[in-house]
Amino acid sequence: MASPTIFELWPTSSLEEIQTVIRAVYKQVLGNPHVMDSERLVTAESQLCDGSISVREFVRAVAKSNFYRDRYFESCAPYRFVELNFKHLLGRAPQDQREVSEHIVRCVAEGYESEIDSYIDSDEYQAAFGDHIVPYNRGKSSAANPKQVGYNRIFALDRGPSQIDSAVTASQLVYAVATNSPSAIKPATAAAGSKTEKRFKILVSGSKFDSPRRVSTTEYIVSASKMTPQIQRINRSSGKIVSITELI
Repeated sequence: MASPTIFELWPTSSLEEIQTVIRAVYKQVLGNPHVMDSERLVTAESQLCDGSISVREFVRAVAKSNFYRDRYFESCAPYRFVELNFKHLLGRAPQDQREVSEHIVRCVAEGYESEIDSYIDSDEYQAAFGDHIVPYNRGKSSAANPKQVGYNRIFALDRGPSQIDSAVTASQLVYAVATNSPSAIKPATAAAGSKTEKRFKILVSGSKFDSPRRVSTTEYIVSASKMTPQIQRINRSSGKIVSITELI
């Protein structure tokens, strides 16, 4: 996974920059689809352009659109719908069964729109994105993962820039979340230990092991099969993972 590009709307943003933000919202919230002109939210786009609504409210409009509802609520299993809401709106995977169950119950009891609002109106969304930043996949950051299993789970949900989320309707995390077990990070091109196994760069700040390092940040290059034990060692040492980037 490459480091995310963060898109933020400013009062001084040009029309071209606003259009870039709009495209970024569609890509993130709708799961990397091809959006036809007839499927665009023309009214909401115009309101964002003239400053009538914030990026947060545009995200809400997209997540409540027929496009989103048809592809992820009507067409997917409930677990898949919830895990994708976490990915699309909070930029991370669900941490445990409690989180998933809470959202499934809310969706059944209060309805689709209340479920969408629960992410966008949350303290977590406010802290991560506020009113002006487009949500992005931040699941490789320690701040988004109080539990180590979160790193593996975001890799299970996000398999690269060519993935279209609506192509998969079954949950990718139901077993891992229900059993509180990690999701295996599988190399995409070869078996573990081969020369073509994918590698990742883990950037860590404040790491206390491997003394006598005195720099504020440390980089670790690990293969996919070695990532979980490396992350566990970092967490035990009180290091903070800043990012995990797939090496091309």
